Amino acid sequence: MDIIAQIEAEQIAELGKDIPDFKAGDTVRVGFKVTEGTRTRVQNFEGVCISRKNGDGIAGSFTIRKISFGEGVERIFPLYSTNIDNIAVIRRGRVRRAKLYYLRARRGKSARIAEDSNYKPKDDGKKPVQGSAT
Repeated sequence: MDIIAQIEAEQIAELGKDIPDFKAGDTVRVGFKVTEGTRTRVQNFEGVCISRKNGDGIAGSFTIRKISFGEGVERIFPLYSTNIDNIAVIRRGRVRRAKLYYLRARRGKSARIAEDSNYKPKDDGKKPVQGSAT
């Protein structure tokens, strides 16, 4: 392991965030911390992940797209941002591309993504959490 990857792994471990395994095409709910004056609350942003950038590293980011009041809204989140409270995968999508930018030009039924019913999580060498049903 080179020195840069080692420093990056240390920074990720120091943050202690649990990032679920998701990819483009998955419907994701991101709990984002919003500060209004002196108060802080968590606002959920739920939509389809249309891209992942820079992998699982500290510089990674992902783009979420949703339709709000008939208008398409996209938001880019840094993967290890301190403002992200939680990330939850709502449903898995079956897509054949890594970037789903073509969804920007689609409306209605043509913008639907088929659900991946036989999803297998990637093996990252971690042991399963005790008491979880995986």
